[in-house]
Amino acid sequence: MATEIRVPTLGESVTEATIAQWFKKPGDAIQADEPIVELETDKVTVEVPAPASGTLESIIVNVGDTVEVGALLGLIANGAATAASAPAPKAAAAPAPAAASAALVDVVTPSAGESVTEAEVGAWSVKVGDVVKADDTLVELETDKAAQEVPAPIAGTVVKIAAQTGDTVQPGVLLCQIDPSGSAVVAPAAAASAPAPAAAPAAGSSMSPAPSAAKMMAEKNISADQVAGSGKRGQILKGDVIAAAAAGISAAPAAAAPAPRGPVNAADESREERVRMTKLRQTIARRLKDAQNTAAMLTTYNEVDMGPVMELRKQYKDLFEKKHGVKLGFMGFFTKAVCHALKEIPAINAEIDGTDVIYKNFCHIGVAVGTDKGLVVPIVRDADQMSIAEIEQEIGNLGKKARDGKLSMADMSGGTFTISNGGVYGSLMSSPILNAPQSGILGMHKIQERPMAVNGQVVIRPMMYLALSYDHRIVDGKEAVTFLVRVKESLEDPQRLVLDL
Repeated sequence: MATEIRVPTLGESVTEATIAQWFKKPGDAIQADEPIVELETDKVTVEVPAPASGTLESIIVNVGDTVEVGALLGLIANGAATAASAPAPKAAAAPAPAAASAALVDVVTPSAGESVTEAEVGAWSVKVGDVVKADDTLVELETDKAAQEVPAPIAGTVVKIAAQTGDTVQPGVLLCQIDPSGSAVVAPAAAASAPAPAAAPAAGSSMSPAPSAAKMMAEKNISADQVAGSGKRGQILKGDVIAAAAAGISAAPAAAAPAPRGPVNAADESREERVRMTKLRQTIARRLKDAQNTAAMLTTYNEVDMGPVMELRKQYKDLFEKKHGVKLGFMGFFTKAVCHALKEIPAINAEIDGTDVIYKNFCHIGVAVGTDKGLVVPIVRDADQMSIAEIEQEIGNLGKKARDGKLSMADMSGGTFTISNGGVYGSLMSSPILNAPQSGILGMHKIQERPMAVNGQVVIRPMMYLALSYDHRIVDGKEAVTFLVRVKESLEDPQRLVLDL
Protein backbone atom coordinates (compact mmCIF):
# COMPACT_ATOMS: atom_id res chain seq x y z
CA MET A 1 0.00 0.00 0.00
CA ALA A 2 1.38 3.40 -0.99
CA THR A 3 1.91 6.26 1.44
CA GLU A 4 0.71 9.67 0.32
CA ILE A 5 2.88 12.80 0.33
CA ARG A 6 0.69 15.86 0.83
CA VAL A 7 1.16 19.63 1.21
CA PRO A 8 1.40 20.39 4.95
CA THR A 9 -0.25 23.30 6.75
CA LEU A 10 1.81 26.38 5.90
CA GLY A 11 0.46 28.96 8.35
CA GLU A 12 -2.76 30.87 8.96
CA SER A 13 -2.58 33.20 5.97
CA VAL A 14 -0.86 30.82 3.52
CA THR A 15 -3.20 28.71 1.40
CA GLU A 16 -1.03 27.65 -1.52
CA ALA A 17 2.56 26.97 -2.51
CA THR A 18 4.66 26.37 -5.61
CA ILE A 19 6.79 23.27 -6.18
CA ALA A 20 10.35 24.60 -6.09
CA GLN A 21 12.28 21.34 -6.52
CA TRP A 22 12.10 17.59 -5.98
CA PHE A 23 15.05 16.04 -4.13
CA LYS A 24 14.18 12.56 -5.43
CA LYS A 25 12.92 10.99 -8.64
CA PRO A 26 10.63 7.99 -9.08
CA GLY A 27 12.41 4.78 -8.11
CA ASP A 28 14.73 6.42 -5.56
CA ALA A 29 14.94 4.97 -2.07
CA ILE A 30 13.66 7.22 0.72
CA GLN A 31 14.17 7.26 4.47
CA ALA A 32 11.43 8.49 6.82
CA ASP A 33 11.79 12.24 7.62
CA GLU A 34 14.22 12.75 4.77
CA PRO A 35 13.43 15.96 2.80
CA ILE A 36 11.75 14.89 -0.41
CA VAL A 37 10.35 18.08 -1.97
CA GLU A 38 10.74 21.82 -1.45
CA LEU A 39 7.70 24.08 -1.51
CA GLU A 40 7.83 27.82 -1.95
CA THR A 41 5.23 30.24 -0.60
CA ASP A 42 5.22 34.00 -0.99
CA LYS A 43 6.98 34.27 2.38
CA VAL A 44 9.30 31.30 2.88
CA THR A 45 10.49 27.97 1.49
CA VAL A 46 9.48 24.74 3.23
CA GLU A 47 11.05 21.29 2.92
CA VAL A 48 8.50 18.48 3.16
CA PRO A 49 9.90 15.37 4.89
CA ALA A 50 9.03 11.86 3.76
CA PRO A 51 6.18 10.50 5.94
CA ALA A 52 7.60 6.93 5.65
CA SER A 53 10.52 4.92 4.36
CA GLY A 54 10.23 3.20 0.99
CA THR A 55 10.64 3.95 -2.69
CA LEU A 56 9.29 7.03 -4.46
CA GLU A 57 6.59 5.46 -6.60
CA SER A 58 5.31 8.54 -8.44
CA ILE A 59 5.39 12.34 -8.59
CA ILE A 60 1.92 13.84 -9.03
CA VAL A 61 2.83 17.52 -9.46
CA ASN A 62 5.85 18.99 -11.22
CA VAL A 63 8.26 21.81 -10.48
CA GLY A 64 6.57 25.17 -11.03
CA ASP A 65 3.04 23.88 -10.31
CA THR A 66 0.98 25.71 -7.69
CA VAL A 67 -0.80 23.52 -5.14
CA GLU A 68 -3.12 24.12 -2.20
CA VAL A 69 -2.70 22.95 1.39
CA GLY A 70 -3.54 19.24 1.59
CA ALA A 71 -2.98 18.56 -2.11
CA LEU A 72 -1.43 15.20 -3.09
CA LEU A 73 2.20 15.58 -4.18
CA GLY A 74 3.36 12.01 -4.70
CA LEU A 75 3.28 8.40 -3.50
CA ILE A 76 5.80 6.26 -1.61
CA ALA A 77 5.76 2.48 -2.09
CA ASN A 78 6.31 0.75 1.26
CA GLY A 79 9.50 -1.21 1.85
CA ALA A 80 12.89 0.34 1.25
CA ALA A 81 14.53 -0.84 -1.99
CA THR A 82 17.64 -2.95 -1.79
CA ALA A 83 19.33 -0.33 -3.88
CA ALA A 84 19.04 2.02 -0.97
CA SER A 85 22.65 1.39 -0.19
CA ALA A 86 23.68 2.98 -3.48
CA PRO A 87 22.36 6.48 -2.91
CA ALA A 88 23.22 6.29 0.79
CA PRO A 89 26.30 8.53 0.52
CA LYS A 90 24.19 11.21 -1.16
CA ALA A 91 21.49 10.95 1.48
CA ALA A 92 24.07 11.19 4.24
CA ALA A 93 25.96 14.10 2.74
CA ALA A 94 23.38 16.58 1.56
CA PRO A 95 20.06 15.91 3.24
CA ALA A 96 21.51 15.09 6.70
CA PRO A 97 21.33 18.68 8.04
CA ALA A 98 17.92 19.10 6.46
CA ALA A 99 16.72 15.86 8.00
CA ALA A 100 17.80 17.15 11.37
CA SER A 101 15.97 20.37 10.62
CA ALA A 102 12.71 18.47 10.29
CA ALA A 103 12.52 18.52 14.09
CA LEU A 104 13.43 22.20 14.38
CA VAL A 105 10.91 24.72 15.63
CA ASP A 106 10.48 27.77 13.41
CA VAL A 107 10.06 31.16 15.07
CA VAL A 108 8.28 33.48 12.66
CA THR A 109 7.27 37.12 12.66
CA PRO A 110 3.99 37.33 14.62
CA SER A 111 0.95 39.14 13.32
CA ALA A 112 0.91 42.64 14.80
CA GLY A 113 -2.59 43.86 13.93
CA GLU A 114 -4.76 44.60 10.93
CA SER A 115 -3.00 47.76 9.79
CA VAL A 116 0.55 46.53 10.42
CA THR A 117 2.07 44.73 7.42
CA GLU A 118 5.76 44.75 8.29
CA ALA A 119 8.25 45.16 11.10
CA GLU A 120 11.91 45.97 11.46
CA VAL A 121 14.18 43.49 13.19
CA GLY A 122 15.77 45.13 16.21
CA ALA A 123 18.43 43.83 18.57
CA TRP A 124 18.81 40.08 19.00
CA SER A 125 19.07 38.89 22.59
CA VAL A 126 20.55 35.55 21.49
CA LYS A 127 23.06 34.21 18.99
CA VAL A 128 23.46 30.90 17.18
CA GLY A 129 24.42 28.22 19.70
CA ASP A 130 22.73 29.87 22.70
CA VAL A 131 20.50 27.71 24.90
CA VAL A 132 17.14 29.33 25.67
CA LYS A 133 14.21 28.57 27.92
CA ALA A 134 10.58 28.85 26.90
CA ASP A 135 9.41 32.50 26.93
CA ASP A 136 12.97 33.88 26.90
CA THR A 137 13.16 36.99 24.74
CA LEU A 138 14.77 36.20 21.38
CA VAL A 139 14.54 39.45 19.45
CA GLU A 140 12.75 42.79 19.45
CA LEU A 141 10.64 43.76 16.45
CA GLU A 142 9.80 47.40 15.82
CA THR A 143 6.69 48.32 13.87
CA ASP A 144 5.51 51.78 12.94
CA LYS A 145 3.50 51.85 16.18
CA ALA A 146 5.40 50.02 18.88
CA ALA A 147 8.23 47.69 19.79
CA GLN A 148 7.37 44.03 20.39
CA GLU A 149 9.50 41.33 21.98
CA VAL A 150 9.37 37.86 20.42
CA PRO A 151 9.63 35.09 23.05
CA ALA A 152 10.99 31.58 22.54
CA PRO A 153 8.04 29.21 22.02
CA ILE A 154 10.03 26.28 23.41
CA ALA A 155 13.25 25.52 25.26
CA GLY A 156 16.24 24.44 23.18
CA THR A 157 19.27 25.64 21.24
CA VAL A 158 19.20 28.45 18.68
CA VAL A 159 20.58 26.88 15.51
CA LYS A 160 19.77 29.51 12.90
CA ILE A 161 19.10 33.24 12.77
CA ALA A 162 17.41 34.00 9.46
CA ALA A 163 16.75 37.74 9.81
CA GLN A 164 19.41 40.26 10.71
CA THR A 165 19.08 43.46 12.73
CA GLY A 166 17.74 46.17 10.44
CA ASP A 167 15.91 43.77 8.10
CA THR A 168 12.28 44.49 7.29
CA VAL A 169 10.07 41.41 7.66
CA GLN A 170 6.42 40.60 7.10
CA PRO A 171 4.16 38.50 9.37
CA GLY A 172 4.97 34.80 8.92
CA VAL A 173 8.57 35.31 7.81
CA LEU A 174 11.14 33.05 9.49
CA LEU A 175 13.17 34.81 12.19
CA CYS A 176 15.14 31.90 13.67
CA GLN A 177 15.04 28.18 14.38
CA ILE A 178 15.31 26.36 17.68
CA ASP A 179 16.37 22.75 18.17
CA PRO A 180 14.25 21.48 21.09
CA SER A 181 16.57 18.48 21.53
CA GLY A 182 19.31 20.89 22.61
CA SER A 183 21.65 19.56 19.94
CA ALA A 184 23.61 22.18 18.04
CA VAL A 185 24.79 19.82 15.29
CA VAL A 186 23.20 21.97 12.59
CA ALA A 187 24.40 25.23 14.13
CA PRO A 188 27.50 25.60 11.91
CA ALA A 189 25.46 25.15 8.74
CA ALA A 190 22.77 27.50 10.00
CA ALA A 191 25.31 30.08 11.01
CA ALA A 192 26.97 29.90 7.63
CA SER A 193 23.69 30.31 5.82
CA ALA A 194 22.37 33.11 8.00
CA PRO A 195 24.26 35.90 6.23
CA ALA A 196 23.03 34.71 2.83
CA PRO A 197 19.74 36.67 2.89
CA ALA A 198 21.62 39.75 4.00
CA ALA A 199 24.05 39.34 1.12
CA ALA A 200 21.36 41.33 -0.63
CA PRO A 201 21.24 41.44 -4.42
CA ALA A 202 20.27 38.13 -5.90
CA ALA A 203 23.17 38.51 -8.29
CA GLY A 204 25.30 36.99 -5.52
CA SER A 205 22.89 34.10 -4.88
CA SER A 206 23.85 30.52 -5.61
CA MET A 207 20.26 29.70 -6.54
CA SER A 208 18.08 30.86 -9.39
CA PRO A 209 14.82 32.63 -8.47
CA ALA A 210 11.90 30.42 -7.47
CA PRO A 211 9.56 29.69 -10.40
CA SER A 212 6.72 31.91 -9.22
CA ALA A 213 9.19 34.69 -8.45
CA ALA A 214 10.74 34.44 -11.91
CA LYS A 215 7.30 34.62 -13.49
CA MET A 216 6.33 37.69 -11.50
CA MET A 217 9.65 39.45 -12.24
CA ALA A 218 9.01 38.95 -15.94
CA GLU A 219 5.48 40.32 -15.61
CA LYS A 220 6.65 43.39 -13.70
CA ASN A 221 9.83 43.91 -15.76
CA ILE A 222 12.09 43.62 -12.70
CA SER A 223 15.56 42.11 -13.00
CA ALA A 224 17.01 39.69 -10.47
CA ASP A 225 19.80 42.07 -9.45
CA GLN A 226 17.17 44.57 -8.26
CA VAL A 227 15.65 42.16 -5.73
CA ALA A 228 17.14 41.00 -2.43
CA GLY A 229 16.39 37.31 -1.97
CA SER A 230 15.26 36.11 1.45
CA GLY A 231 15.15 32.38 0.66
CA LYS A 232 17.80 29.80 1.27
CA ARG A 233 21.22 30.81 -0.04
CA GLY A 234 19.73 34.13 -1.13
CA GLN A 235 17.09 32.66 -3.41
CA ILE A 236 14.46 35.16 -4.59
CA LEU A 237 10.95 34.25 -3.45
CA LYS A 238 7.62 35.53 -4.69
CA GLY A 239 7.26 37.67 -1.56
CA ASP A 240 10.59 39.37 -2.31
CA VAL A 241 9.32 40.43 -5.74
CA ILE A 242 6.04 41.66 -4.26
CA ALA A 243 7.98 43.73 -1.71
CA ALA A 244 10.30 45.10 -4.38
CA ALA A 245 7.39 46.08 -6.61
CA ALA A 246 5.57 47.72 -3.70
CA ALA A 247 8.69 49.73 -2.92
CA GLY A 248 8.91 50.96 -6.50
CA ILE A 249 12.20 49.18 -7.04
CA SER A 250 12.51 50.36 -10.63
CA ALA A 251 13.01 53.90 -9.35
CA ALA A 252 15.59 52.80 -6.81
CA PRO A 253 18.73 53.64 -8.83
CA ALA A 254 17.63 57.24 -9.28
CA ALA A 255 16.58 57.56 -5.67
CA ALA A 256 19.76 55.96 -4.37
CA ALA A 257 21.80 59.12 -4.65
CA PRO A 258 21.59 61.03 -1.36
CA ALA A 259 20.53 64.64 -1.41
CA PRO A 260 23.50 67.01 -1.38
CA ARG A 261 24.24 68.30 2.08
CA GLY A 262 26.08 71.38 0.98
CA PRO A 263 29.53 72.38 2.20
CA VAL A 264 30.58 70.57 5.36
CA ASN A 265 33.64 71.50 7.36
CA ALA A 266 35.89 68.44 7.68
CA ALA A 267 36.54 69.13 11.36
CA ASP A 268 32.80 69.39 12.02
CA GLU A 269 32.04 66.23 10.03
CA SER A 270 34.48 64.23 12.14
CA ARG A 271 32.46 65.17 15.21
CA GLU A 272 29.09 64.21 13.70
CA GLU A 273 27.25 61.02 14.48
CA ARG A 274 24.94 59.49 11.88
CA VAL A 275 22.20 57.32 13.42
CA ARG A 276 19.53 55.57 11.39
CA MET A 277 15.99 56.63 12.27
CA THR A 278 13.97 53.90 13.95
CA LYS A 279 10.95 52.49 12.17
CA LEU A 280 8.72 54.14 14.75
CA ARG A 281 10.36 57.55 14.28
CA GLN A 282 10.15 57.27 10.48
CA THR A 283 6.45 56.54 10.69
CA ILE A 284 5.81 59.34 13.18
CA ALA A 285 7.52 61.75 10.80
CA ARG A 286 5.57 60.50 7.80
CA ARG A 287 2.18 60.45 9.52
CA LEU A 288 2.56 63.92 11.00
CA LYS A 289 3.57 65.37 7.64
CA ASP A 290 0.77 63.51 5.87
CA ALA A 291 -1.72 64.99 8.36
CA GLN A 292 -0.47 68.49 7.55
CA ASN A 293 -0.63 67.84 3.82
CA THR A 294 -4.07 66.22 3.85
CA ALA A 295 -6.23 67.94 6.46
CA ALA A 296 -7.28 71.58 6.46
CA MET A 297 -5.82 71.90 9.94
CA LEU A 298 -6.68 74.86 12.13
CA THR A 299 -6.17 75.48 15.86
CA THR A 300 -8.35 77.40 18.28
CA TYR A 301 -7.33 78.32 21.83
CA ASN A 302 -8.90 78.95 25.20
CA GLU A 303 -7.84 78.90 28.83
CA VAL A 304 -9.24 77.15 31.86
CA ASP A 305 -9.06 77.91 35.56
CA MET A 306 -7.80 74.66 37.06
CA GLY A 307 -8.55 75.77 40.63
CA PRO A 308 -11.81 73.81 41.06
CA VAL A 309 -10.27 70.53 39.80
CA MET A 310 -7.17 71.06 41.93
CA GLU A 311 -9.31 71.66 45.02
CA LEU A 312 -11.33 68.54 44.29
CA ARG A 313 -8.14 66.49 43.94
CA LYS A 314 -6.73 67.89 47.14
CA GLN A 315 -9.90 67.07 49.06
CA TYR A 316 -10.40 63.52 47.83
CA LYS A 317 -7.02 62.26 46.57
CA ASP A 318 -6.26 60.06 49.61
CA LEU A 319 -9.75 58.56 49.76
CA PHE A 320 -9.76 58.08 45.96
CA GLU A 321 -6.42 56.26 45.94
CA LYS A 322 -7.41 54.09 48.90
CA LYS A 323 -10.64 52.98 47.23
CA HIS A 324 -9.55 52.67 43.60
CA GLY A 325 -5.85 51.86 43.96
CA VAL A 326 -4.77 54.65 41.62
CA LYS A 327 -3.90 58.31 42.05
CA LEU A 328 -6.43 60.94 41.03
CA GLY A 329 -4.81 62.89 38.21
CA PHE A 330 -5.93 65.48 35.68
CA MET A 331 -6.34 63.09 32.74
CA GLY A 332 -9.49 61.50 34.17
CA PHE A 333 -11.20 64.90 34.35
CA PHE A 334 -10.00 65.96 30.89
CA THR A 335 -11.01 62.67 29.27
CA LYS A 336 -14.47 62.84 30.82
CA ALA A 337 -14.87 66.50 29.83
CA VAL A 338 -13.84 65.68 26.25
CA CYS A 339 -16.37 62.83 26.04
CA HIS A 340 -19.16 65.17 27.16
CA ALA A 341 -18.16 67.75 24.56
CA LEU A 342 -17.88 65.15 21.77
CA LYS A 343 -21.48 64.09 22.39
CA GLU A 344 -22.57 67.66 21.68
CA ILE A 345 -20.21 68.22 18.73
CA PRO A 346 -20.09 64.82 16.94
CA ALA A 347 -18.20 66.16 13.90
CA ILE A 348 -15.03 66.38 15.99
CA ASN A 349 -15.41 62.67 16.77
CA ALA A 350 -15.83 61.80 13.07
CA GLU A 351 -13.47 61.10 10.19
CA ILE A 352 -13.46 61.58 6.43
CA ASP A 353 -13.46 58.52 4.17
CA GLY A 354 -13.34 59.64 0.55
CA THR A 355 -16.50 61.66 0.01
CA ASP A 356 -18.18 60.27 3.14
CA VAL A 357 -18.09 61.36 6.76
CA ILE A 358 -18.09 58.54 9.31
CA TYR A 359 -19.64 59.56 12.63
CA LYS A 360 -18.55 57.49 15.62
CA ASN A 361 -21.22 56.81 18.22
CA PHE A 362 -18.56 55.94 20.78
CA CYS A 363 -15.52 57.65 22.26
CA HIS A 364 -12.20 55.85 22.00
CA ILE A 365 -9.83 58.45 23.42
CA GLY A 366 -6.15 58.29 22.51
CA VAL A 367 -3.73 59.49 25.18
CA ALA A 368 -0.37 60.55 23.72
CA VAL A 369 2.52 59.10 25.75
CA GLY A 370 6.17 60.00 25.19
CA THR A 371 8.64 57.10 25.51
CA ASP A 372 12.36 56.82 24.93
CA LYS A 373 11.57 55.31 21.52
CA GLY A 374 9.09 57.93 20.40
CA LEU A 375 5.49 59.03 20.75
CA VAL A 376 2.81 56.35 21.10
CA VAL A 377 -0.94 56.83 21.48
CA PRO A 378 -2.67 54.04 23.44
CA ILE A 379 -6.47 54.09 23.39
CA VAL A 380 -8.92 54.29 26.29
CA ARG A 381 -11.83 52.46 24.71
CA ASP A 382 -15.44 53.51 25.37
CA ALA A 383 -14.22 56.22 27.70
CA ASP A 384 -17.68 57.80 27.55
CA GLN A 385 -19.02 54.72 29.35
CA MET A 386 -16.40 54.83 32.11
CA SER A 387 -16.18 56.63 35.42
CA ILE A 388 -13.28 58.95 36.21
CA ALA A 389 -11.81 56.21 38.41
CA GLU A 390 -12.00 53.64 35.61
CA ILE A 391 -10.40 56.09 33.18
CA GLU A 392 -7.53 56.78 35.58
CA GLN A 393 -6.97 53.05 36.09
CA GLU A 394 -6.91 52.37 32.36
CA ILE A 395 -4.58 55.29 31.64
CA GLY A 396 -2.26 54.04 34.38
CA ASN A 397 -2.20 50.54 32.89
CA LEU A 398 -1.59 51.81 29.36
CA GLY A 399 1.12 54.21 30.51
CA LYS A 400 3.01 51.41 32.24
CA LYS A 401 2.75 49.16 29.18
CA ALA A 402 4.01 52.02 27.00
CA ARG A 403 7.07 52.61 29.18
CA ASP A 404 7.80 48.87 29.31
CA GLY A 405 7.39 48.47 25.55
CA LYS A 406 4.48 46.05 26.04
CA LEU A 407 1.76 47.85 24.09
CA SER A 408 -0.01 45.68 21.52
CA MET A 409 -1.56 46.85 18.28
CA ALA A 410 -4.99 46.43 19.84
CA ASP A 411 -3.97 48.95 22.52
CA MET A 412 -3.28 51.61 19.89
CA SER A 413 -5.89 51.03 17.18
CA GLY A 414 -9.27 52.61 16.58
CA GLY A 415 -9.00 55.93 18.41
CA THR A 416 -11.56 58.62 17.58
CA PHE A 417 -10.00 61.62 19.36
CA THR A 418 -6.63 62.32 20.98
CA ILE A 419 -5.46 64.23 24.06
CA SER A 420 -1.84 65.38 24.21
CA ASN A 421 -0.40 66.66 27.48
CA GLY A 422 2.67 68.75 26.71
CA GLY A 423 2.27 70.42 30.07
CA VAL A 424 4.09 67.59 31.82
CA TYR A 425 7.24 68.77 30.02
CA GLY A 426 6.62 72.43 30.84
CA SER A 427 5.00 73.53 27.57
CA LEU A 428 3.01 76.73 28.05
CA MET A 429 1.46 76.84 24.57
CA SER A 430 1.58 74.73 21.40
CA SER A 431 -0.50 73.71 18.39
CA PRO A 432 -0.85 69.90 18.28
CA ILE A 433 -0.92 68.08 14.94
CA LEU A 434 -3.86 65.84 14.12
CA ASN A 435 -3.53 62.09 14.57
CA ALA A 436 -4.98 61.10 11.18
CA PRO A 437 -7.63 60.06 10.29
CA GLN A 438 -9.06 61.70 13.41
CA SER A 439 -10.55 65.17 13.09
CA GLY A 440 -9.59 66.61 16.46
CA ILE A 441 -6.82 66.66 19.05
CA LEU A 442 -6.77 68.55 22.36
CA GLY A 443 -3.50 69.95 23.67
CA MET A 444 -3.11 70.41 27.44
CA HIS A 445 -0.38 72.68 28.77
CA LYS A 446 1.43 73.77 31.88
CA ILE A 447 -0.62 75.11 34.82
CA GLN A 448 0.68 78.63 35.38
CA GLU A 449 -0.43 81.03 38.11
CA ARG A 450 -1.55 84.27 36.50
CA PRO A 451 -3.41 87.40 37.63
CA MET A 452 -7.04 87.15 36.55
CA ALA A 453 -10.03 89.49 36.91
CA VAL A 454 -12.70 87.67 38.95
CA ASN A 455 -15.84 89.57 39.98
CA GLY A 456 -14.07 92.90 39.51
CA GLN A 457 -11.06 91.82 41.58
CA VAL A 458 -7.57 90.86 40.43
CA VAL A 459 -6.74 87.44 41.86
CA ILE A 460 -4.02 84.88 41.22
CA ARG A 461 -5.45 81.74 39.63
CA PRO A 462 -3.86 78.48 38.34
CA MET A 463 -4.53 78.79 34.61
CA MET A 464 -3.95 76.39 31.74
CA TYR A 465 -4.04 77.15 28.02
CA LEU A 466 -6.02 74.66 25.92
CA ALA A 467 -5.50 74.17 22.18
CA LEU A 468 -7.88 72.31 19.89
CA SER A 469 -6.52 71.44 16.44
CA TYR A 470 -9.25 70.27 14.09
CA ASP A 471 -9.90 69.37 10.47
CA HIS A 472 -11.69 72.37 9.00
CA ARG A 473 -12.98 70.21 6.14
CA ILE A 474 -15.71 68.79 8.38
CA VAL A 475 -15.52 70.89 11.55
CA ASP A 476 -16.65 74.51 11.39
CA GLY A 477 -15.09 77.23 13.50
CA LYS A 478 -18.26 77.63 15.56
CA GLU A 479 -18.24 73.91 16.42
CA ALA A 480 -14.56 73.97 17.38
CA VAL A 481 -14.98 76.99 19.65
CA THR A 482 -18.13 75.52 21.22
CA PHE A 483 -16.32 72.25 21.89
CA LEU A 484 -13.48 74.01 23.67
CA VAL A 485 -15.89 76.14 25.71
CA ARG A 486 -17.74 72.97 26.83
CA VAL A 487 -14.45 71.41 27.98
CA LYS A 488 -13.61 74.61 29.85
CA GLU A 489 -17.04 74.73 31.53
CA SER A 490 -16.78 71.09 32.69
CA LEU A 491 -13.35 71.62 34.21
CA GLU A 492 -14.20 74.89 35.92
CA ASP A 493 -17.39 73.34 37.35
CA PRO A 494 -16.64 69.59 37.82
CA GLN A 495 -20.14 68.94 39.13
CA ARG A 496 -21.24 69.12 35.50
CA LEU A 497 -19.36 65.86 34.90
CA VAL A 498 -21.25 64.15 37.70
CA LEU A 499 -24.63 65.52 36.62
CA ASP A 500 -23.96 64.97 32.89
CA LEU A 501 -24.58 68.63 32.05
